[in-house]
Amino acid sequence: MPSAREALLDAALSALDEQPWSTVRMVDVASAAGLSRQTLYNEFGSKDGLARALLRREADRYLHGVERLLRERVDAADRLVSVAEWTVGEGRARPLLRALLTGCWGTWLPEPRPVRPTAAPSVVPAQRRADAGPPAAAELVTLVRDRSAAALDRSRIDQGRAELLHRCELAVRLALAHLVAPGGDSVAPLVRTAVTAVPSALLSAPSPRAGVR
Repeated sequence: MPSAREALLDAALSALDEQPWSTVRMVDVASAAGLSRQTLYNEFGSKDGLARALLRREADRYLHGVERLLRERVDAADRLVSVAEWTVGEGRARPLLRALLTGCWGTWLPEPRPVRPTAAPSVVPAQRRADAGPPAAAELVTLVRDRSAAALDRSRIDQGRAELLHRCELAVRLALAHLVAPGGDSVAPLVRTAVTAVPSALLSAPSPRAGVR
Protein backbone atom coordinates (compact mmCIF):
# COMPACT_ATOMS: atom_id res chain seq x y z
CA MET A 1 0.00 0.00 0.00
CA PRO A 2 1.52 3.34 -1.00
CA SER A 3 2.31 5.95 1.63
CA ALA A 4 0.16 9.07 1.87
CA ARG A 5 2.84 11.00 0.03
CA GLU A 6 3.01 8.50 -2.83
CA ALA A 7 -0.78 8.32 -3.06
CA LEU A 8 -0.96 12.10 -3.36
CA LEU A 9 1.77 12.19 -6.00
CA ASP A 10 -0.01 9.46 -7.96
CA ALA A 11 -3.27 11.41 -7.77
CA ALA A 12 -1.56 14.58 -8.98
CA LEU A 13 0.06 12.71 -11.86
CA SER A 14 -3.30 11.20 -12.84
CA ALA A 15 -4.87 14.66 -12.79
CA LEU A 16 -2.24 15.78 -15.31
CA ASP A 17 -3.53 13.14 -17.72
CA GLU A 18 -6.87 14.94 -17.80
CA GLN A 19 -6.09 18.64 -17.48
CA PRO A 20 -3.23 21.14 -17.53
CA TRP A 21 -1.42 21.82 -14.30
CA SER A 22 -2.81 25.35 -14.10
CA THR A 23 -6.32 23.94 -13.57
CA VAL A 24 -5.40 21.12 -11.17
CA ARG A 25 -6.84 21.90 -7.73
CA MET A 26 -5.25 20.78 -4.49
CA VAL A 27 -8.62 19.82 -3.02
CA ASP A 28 -9.27 17.51 -5.98
CA VAL A 29 -5.84 15.88 -5.64
CA ALA A 30 -6.46 15.20 -1.95
CA SER A 31 -9.93 13.83 -2.65
CA ALA A 32 -8.67 11.53 -5.42
CA ALA A 33 -6.05 10.14 -3.03
CA GLY A 34 -8.63 9.64 -0.29
CA LEU A 35 -6.81 12.03 2.03
CA SER A 36 -7.48 15.39 3.59
CA ARG A 37 -6.37 18.65 2.06
CA GLN A 38 -4.49 19.35 5.30
CA THR A 39 -2.45 16.16 4.78
CA LEU A 40 -1.62 17.36 1.27
CA TYR A 41 -0.41 20.73 2.53
CA ASN A 42 1.49 19.11 5.40
CA GLU A 43 3.42 16.99 2.89
CA PHE A 44 4.09 19.53 0.15
CA GLY A 45 3.43 22.97 1.59
CA SER A 46 1.88 24.40 -1.57
CA LYS A 47 0.92 23.57 -5.12
CA ASP A 48 4.40 24.60 -6.24
CA GLY A 49 5.83 22.23 -3.63
CA LEU A 50 3.68 19.43 -5.02
CA ALA A 51 4.99 20.21 -8.51
CA ARG A 52 8.59 20.10 -7.31
CA ALA A 53 7.94 16.74 -5.65
CA LEU A 54 6.38 15.34 -8.83
CA LEU A 55 9.40 16.38 -10.86
CA ARG A 56 11.87 15.08 -8.29
CA ARG A 57 10.15 11.70 -8.22
CA GLU A 58 10.12 11.52 -12.01
CA ALA A 59 13.85 12.26 -12.18
CA ASP A 60 14.61 9.70 -9.47
CA ARG A 61 12.57 7.00 -11.19
CA TYR A 62 14.38 7.64 -14.43
CA LEU A 63 17.83 7.44 -12.83
CA HIS A 64 16.90 4.27 -10.94
CA GLY A 65 15.78 2.73 -14.24
CA VAL A 66 19.08 3.69 -15.85
CA GLU A 67 21.00 2.05 -13.01
CA ARG A 68 18.91 -1.12 -13.33
CA LEU A 69 19.69 -1.40 -17.04
CA LEU A 70 23.38 -0.78 -16.45
CA ARG A 71 23.44 -3.80 -14.13
CA GLU A 72 22.18 -6.14 -16.85
CA ARG A 73 24.31 -9.17 -17.59
CA VAL A 74 25.24 -8.14 -21.11
CA ASP A 75 28.28 -6.48 -22.62
CA ALA A 76 29.05 -2.78 -22.38
CA ALA A 77 27.70 -1.71 -25.77
CA ASP A 78 24.44 -3.57 -25.20
CA ARG A 79 23.94 -1.80 -21.89
CA LEU A 80 24.39 1.62 -23.48
CA VAL A 81 21.96 0.66 -26.24
CA SER A 82 19.43 -0.52 -23.64
CA VAL A 83 19.67 2.75 -21.74
CA ALA A 84 19.21 4.76 -24.95
CA GLU A 85 16.21 2.73 -26.13
CA TRP A 86 14.59 2.86 -22.71
CA THR A 87 15.18 6.62 -22.46
CA VAL A 88 13.39 7.17 -25.76
CA GLY A 89 10.50 4.88 -24.84
CA GLU A 90 9.99 6.32 -21.36
CA GLY A 91 10.36 9.88 -22.61
CA ARG A 92 7.63 9.35 -25.19
CA ALA A 93 5.30 7.72 -22.66
CA ARG A 94 5.91 10.09 -19.74
CA PRO A 95 5.43 13.81 -20.48
CA LEU A 96 7.06 14.93 -17.22
CA LEU A 97 10.17 12.90 -17.98
CA ARG A 98 10.28 14.20 -21.54
CA ALA A 99 10.18 17.76 -20.21
CA LEU A 100 12.93 17.04 -17.70
CA LEU A 101 15.14 15.47 -20.37
CA THR A 102 14.60 18.13 -23.01
CA GLY A 103 13.87 21.28 -21.03
CA CYS A 104 10.73 21.82 -23.15
CA TRP A 105 7.78 22.33 -20.80
CA GLY A 106 4.91 23.72 -22.86
CA THR A 107 1.78 24.99 -21.14
CA TRP A 108 0.33 21.70 -19.84
CA LEU A 109 3.01 20.72 -17.35
CA PRO A 110 4.21 22.27 -14.10
CA GLU A 111 7.48 24.09 -14.67
CA PRO A 112 9.94 23.88 -11.78
CA ARG A 113 9.69 27.00 -9.64
CA PRO A 114 12.22 27.64 -6.88
CA VAL A 115 11.19 27.96 -3.26
CA ARG A 116 10.67 31.54 -2.13
CA PRO A 117 13.80 32.78 -0.34
CA THR A 118 11.74 33.73 2.70
CA ALA A 119 9.99 30.36 2.98
CA ALA A 120 10.81 28.18 5.97
CA PRO A 121 12.33 24.78 5.12
CA SER A 122 9.85 21.92 5.01
CA VAL A 123 9.72 19.64 8.04
CA VAL A 124 9.33 16.67 5.65
CA PRO A 125 12.79 15.36 4.59
CA ALA A 126 11.56 14.18 1.18
CA GLN A 127 10.09 17.60 0.53
CA ARG A 128 13.26 19.40 1.52
CA ARG A 129 15.02 17.35 -1.14
CA ALA A 130 12.29 18.09 -3.68
CA ASP A 131 12.42 21.79 -2.84
CA ALA A 132 16.07 21.84 -3.87
CA GLY A 133 14.69 21.45 -7.39
CA PRO A 134 14.93 18.72 -10.02
CA PRO A 135 18.06 18.31 -12.12
CA ALA A 136 18.10 20.42 -15.25
CA ALA A 137 18.29 18.66 -18.62
CA ALA A 138 22.06 19.13 -18.86
CA GLU A 139 22.48 17.78 -15.32
CA LEU A 140 20.46 14.67 -16.18
CA VAL A 141 22.71 14.03 -19.18
CA THR A 142 25.76 14.31 -16.94
CA LEU A 143 24.25 12.02 -14.30
CA VAL A 144 23.43 9.32 -16.86
CA ARG A 145 26.82 9.70 -18.54
CA ASP A 146 28.67 9.35 -15.25
CA ARG A 147 26.59 6.38 -14.10
CA SER A 148 27.14 4.68 -17.45
CA ALA A 149 30.89 5.19 -17.36
CA ALA A 150 31.10 4.01 -13.75
CA ALA A 151 29.09 0.88 -14.51
CA LEU A 152 31.17 0.01 -17.56
CA ASP A 153 34.58 0.56 -16.10
CA ARG A 154 35.91 1.89 -12.82
CA SER A 155 39.62 1.52 -13.46
CA ARG A 156 40.60 3.33 -16.69
CA ILE A 157 43.53 5.70 -16.86
CA ASP A 158 42.59 9.37 -17.26
CA GLN A 159 42.81 9.51 -21.04
CA GLY A 160 40.84 6.31 -21.47
CA ARG A 161 38.21 7.39 -18.99
CA ALA A 162 37.77 10.75 -20.69
CA GLU A 163 37.09 9.00 -23.97
CA LEU A 164 34.69 6.59 -22.30
CA LEU A 165 32.79 9.48 -20.72
CA HIS A 166 32.59 11.11 -24.13
CA ARG A 167 31.09 8.00 -25.73
CA CYS A 168 28.65 7.48 -22.87
CA GLU A 169 27.44 11.06 -23.25
CA LEU A 170 27.14 10.59 -26.99
CA ALA A 171 24.83 7.61 -26.41
CA VAL A 172 22.61 9.69 -24.12
CA ARG A 173 22.49 12.64 -26.50
CA LEU A 174 21.59 10.41 -29.44
CA ALA A 175 18.67 9.13 -27.39
CA LEU A 176 17.54 12.69 -26.64
CA ALA A 177 17.85 13.67 -30.30
CA HIS A 178 15.64 10.70 -31.19
CA LEU A 179 13.16 11.76 -28.53
CA VAL A 180 12.92 15.34 -29.80
CA ALA A 181 13.01 14.50 -33.52
CA PRO A 182 11.93 10.86 -33.83
CA GLY A 183 12.90 8.92 -36.90
CA GLY A 184 11.23 5.90 -38.33
CA ASP A 185 13.79 3.49 -36.95
CA SER A 186 14.99 2.58 -33.49
CA VAL A 187 17.78 4.60 -31.94
CA ALA A 188 19.67 1.36 -31.27
CA PRO A 189 21.67 1.18 -34.54
CA LEU A 190 22.87 4.77 -34.15
CA VAL A 191 23.99 4.22 -30.58
CA ARG A 192 25.63 0.91 -31.36
CA THR A 193 27.58 2.45 -34.24
CA ALA A 194 28.69 5.34 -32.04
CA VAL A 195 29.84 3.26 -29.10
CA THR A 196 31.46 0.45 -31.06
CA ALA A 197 33.55 3.00 -32.96
CA VAL A 198 35.46 3.44 -29.71
CA PRO A 199 38.77 1.58 -29.56
CA SER A 200 38.00 -1.81 -28.11
CA ALA A 201 40.05 -1.17 -24.97
CA LEU A 202 37.67 1.61 -23.93
CA LEU A 203 34.49 -0.43 -24.13
CA SER A 204 35.93 -3.76 -23.10
CA ALA A 205 34.28 -3.77 -19.69
CA PRO A 206 33.15 -7.33 -19.03
CA SER A 207 29.51 -8.08 -18.49
CA PRO A 208 28.49 -8.70 -14.88
CA ARG A 209 28.44 -12.43 -15.58
CA ALA A 210 32.11 -12.50 -16.59
CA GLY A 211 34.05 -14.86 -14.42
CA VAL A 212 30.92 -16.64 -13.24
CA ARG A 213 31.19 -19.78 -15.23
